[in-house]
Amino acid sequence: MISPTAAFNLDLSGRVALVTGAASGIGRAIALALAQAGALVALNHLARAQETAALVTQIERLGGRACVLEADVTKANELAAMVAQVEQTFGPVEVLVNNAGIIQEKPFLEITEEEWDRMLSVDLKSVFLASRAVLPSMIKQGRGVIINIASDLGLLGREHFAAYCAAKAGVIGLTKAMAREFAPAIRVNAIAPGPVNTSMVSLDAMSPESMAKELDSPQRRIAEPDEIAATALFLASDLSRFYCGQVLGPNGGSVMP
Repeated sequence: MISPTAAFNLDLSGRVALVTGAASGIGRAIALALAQAGALVALNHLARAQETAALVTQIERLGGRACVLEADVTKANELAAMVAQVEQTFGPVEVLVNNAGIIQEKPFLEITEEEWDRMLSVDLKSVFLASRAVLPSMIKQGRGVIINIASDLGLLGREHFAAYCAAKAGVIGLTKAMAREFAPAIRVNAIAPGPVNTSMVSLDAMSPESMAKELDSPQRRIAEPDEIAATALFLASDLSRFYCGQVLGPNGGSVMP
């Protein structure tokens, strides 16, 4: 029997977390949330050194600890070296957040083969490669948490976003397959947000209210990164110990299963 106090414990003190694509947006917000909960956070980026260094400073000012790791998440050798560095600095990775991703808006018949391959490589293959890099140590420890950042478009589909929708639908399928294979010791879940106020979503041509209305969001707004980070913090904590292969949707109601 778990005590009521333990049941609502979001404390991650001493746990080692790795967040890919942590320089900005959702990744940055998740890294901050994990650090504030006490985790030792490894921040992955690619050619975003200045932004990631600023995040380390912010985390340290809050009393946390973080390290910066530059690596291309589509390359297995770079991911292996990155995970080895995390283990040397903090210890084995206990929480992996597969957040790195790109998006492209383009009519289906105009998408090039190179663009298609790039999208699936960054948004889907990276989840496979990063997970493969940390799973051996998680299996050895007998515990671990993997959180994959998908999208509501992986559930809904949308015109002019075919490659992105395919990649994120793949992330959802991969999450469920991994959850079944590595349970019960390792919990694998996904987050499928709706539009989030980050650099990946341009608000210049359309107001947040108009975007929410077009996407049929009952909340009539798009999310802020910290609202997605709250879901990641929940999934990283023992509070979500019975969640396995689930896709949580902080989307304002754009998707109602």
